[in-house]
Amino acid sequence: MTDKGDQRSDTHLEGEKYGTPRSYDPHFRGPVVNRSCTDVLCCMIFILFIMAYILLGLAAWVNGDPRRVAYPTDSQGYFCGQKGTPNENKSILFYFNLLTCTSPSVVVNLQCPTTQICVSKCPERFLTYMEIQFKYKNDSEYWTYYSQFCRTTFLKPAETLSQVLLDNDCPSAIYPSKPFLQRCFPDFSTKNGTLTVGNKTVFDDGSGKTRNAAELRRAANGINKALDARAIGVKVFEDYAMTWYWILIGLTIAMFLSWMFVMLLRFTAGLLFWIFTFGVIGIIAYGIWRCYLEYSRLQEQPSSRLNAYTIGIQTDISMYFRLKQTWFALMIILCLLELFIILMLIFLRNRIRISIALLKEGSKAIGYLPSTLIYPALTFFFLSVCISYWAVVALYLATSGAPIYKVIAPQGHCEHENKTCDPVGFNTTEIAKACPGAQCHFAFYGGKSLYHQYITTFQLLNLFVFLWLINFVIALGQCALAGAFASYYWALKKPDDIPPYPLFTAFGRAIRYHTGSLAFGSLILAIIQMFRLILEYLDKRLQEAQSNISKFLKCCLRCCFWCLEKAVKFLNRNAYVMMAIYGKNFCKSARDAFNLLMRNILKIAVMDRVTDFVLILGKILVAGCIGVLAFLLFTERLPVIIEGPTSLNYYWVPLLTVIIGSYIIAHGFFSVYAMCIETIFICFLEDLERNDGSAEKPYYMSQSLMKIMNKRNAETKKQ
Repeated sequence: MTDKGDQRSDTHLEGEKYGTPRSYDPHFRGPVVNRSCTDVLCCMIFILFIMAYILLGLAAWVNGDPRRVAYPTDSQGYFCGQKGTPNENKSILFYFNLLTCTSPSVVVNLQCPTTQICVSKCPERFLTYMEIQFKYKNDSEYWTYYSQFCRTTFLKPAETLSQVLLDNDCPSAIYPSKPFLQRCFPDFSTKNGTLTVGNKTVFDDGSGKTRNAAELRRAANGINKALDARAIGVKVFEDYAMTWYWILIGLTIAMFLSWMFVMLLRFTAGLLFWIFTFGVIGIIAYGIWRCYLEYSRLQEQPSSRLNAYTIGIQTDISMYFRLKQTWFALMIILCLLELFIILMLIFLRNRIRISIALLKEGSKAIGYLPSTLIYPALTFFFLSVCISYWAVVALYLATSGAPIYKVIAPQGHCEHENKTCDPVGFNTTEIAKACPGAQCHFAFYGGKSLYHQYITTFQLLNLFVFLWLINFVIALGQCALAGAFASYYWALKKPDDIPPYPLFTAFGRAIRYHTGSLAFGSLILAIIQMFRLILEYLDKRLQEAQSNISKFLKCCLRCCFWCLEKAVKFLNRNAYVMMAIYGKNFCKSARDAFNLLMRNILKIAVMDRVTDFVLILGKILVAGCIGVLAFLLFTERLPVIIEGPTSLNYYWVPLLTVIIGSYIIAHGFFSVYAMCIETIFICFLEDLERNDGSAEKPYYMSQSLMKIMNKRNAETKKQ
């Protein structure tokens, strides 16, 4: 006669540590169908935020002007190249003195403290204002060419150089430049390893000083990198044009391989896990043997008496590997790690078997519900809509308002620096007299209305609602998938008892009844992520003013928020599973999920590690296989089998695109698989706690799981 205690699952035994399992509906036969709306208040708040978000987008659309980003803006705030304006035929921005772009003012306002005007073309030769004054007398063509880079039209260069610089009417010098991103930048080149600009290494800056190309390069360093990248960008575009169809073929194969891997896990999950495990044990054993050989070799050498105290602190780490104590310590550490792994395998072997069986069960569930593999495409569509709307609103908010001008001093030592100013008649004001050389330049777009005063607040609101929506879309997908896979698990006779269209039904239930609960869980996660982003922003802005203590506190806060976000994501995911099954609100579902997981903490730990290993291995396997095939194809090493694209500039461009794209596709497939495993695992634990195998309470788990758990249903017992 079987003892009653033997019939209790080890889940019940563990449950005694955390409290008795809650009472269950004895007639439970799957996810609850008769539901009511949960967390209605949060649902209403969520809808109000969405309505406010739409109104914010409309207000930004009315007040913003994205042309302010598309067209460069001169010092007066006018667009270059915009139709219907005096600058219609002047689409390129020209800097009077690019050498001033190394000024501290650039950091403050992201503007070079020099006059900027719109021109129709960039200068193509070296000329200074002083040269023009002499050459104009013999040939007026020089002044005709030079004057197109002046702000004011003159009949002749009558003003002195000092007066021209004071009035900012003309540049003191021009040098060969090329247009890039509608801006004139120096025409740099390298000859015999020497940097030149317009085939010259040194030139006159127009004020009597001799400058070299390296100084100009430092002034335009960041921009010059973009100039160097222009040629690369053209070549990359050519490579994509030649290989786009091969890239699509590779991504299609990656999709097929991902599906095949998920299906084959039903038969290979255990084999993959044990191969990996014994491989790790073998590698550690080899490390122990290697450490022992090195220790024995050093033991026989005359320098074996050396130790860490003898050599002291060394910057060359290789010095420590010449000590026998180092190899002995490594050998001890590896021995302890080897022993720990072996003991874990011995004592947790049953739980590992359960985890492998659940992996196989997940593959079987996806085989019965293939529509779940298409769901990531729907999630991707929703996420794309959210990201696009956020980007458009942020752009329109950033370009809202009228031009705002601020005082910029070349040396950054003016008491009026960064103050608002009026460019009309600025040179006659007290600020210009108090700060010689200061200029009134366009800074950004803004205004004095209530809307413009809260632009920063609106940007923060835009970011917060964006995070909320992103997390809501992910939560909706998790809840819908959990409902579909729970319908599979709680079908007593699979696949006959699986309800029709389980994914569509679960998605409808999640939207109709649990929008508020999903918004609640997403709100918690969005708040944490918002705090993390604000912390990162403050860290970037105050990086130079931080002390060692503040840096330490910052690292602690970042670590705490990272851990908190991971923990909330894990708890939310399991709460959505409980919500999909029982239809309770978020707090109750989170509480039930937490209690259930705590009663099975060892199973959770083992299950997570096994699942993580299999999924990571699958992603690497899919991306690696496609990467090898793409490498052989793009490097023309498969001419006998298939002829790929030839004459690529950078074969690694399509190669990396295929590898990264394959990994993303595999991640989309395996995210569904991970949700399937987690749902089946929660249902499995619930099954153990609520049922006993009798005719009234039969187990819903598969025969393989029953065999591992040594469980049987009443019908099986009679047979």
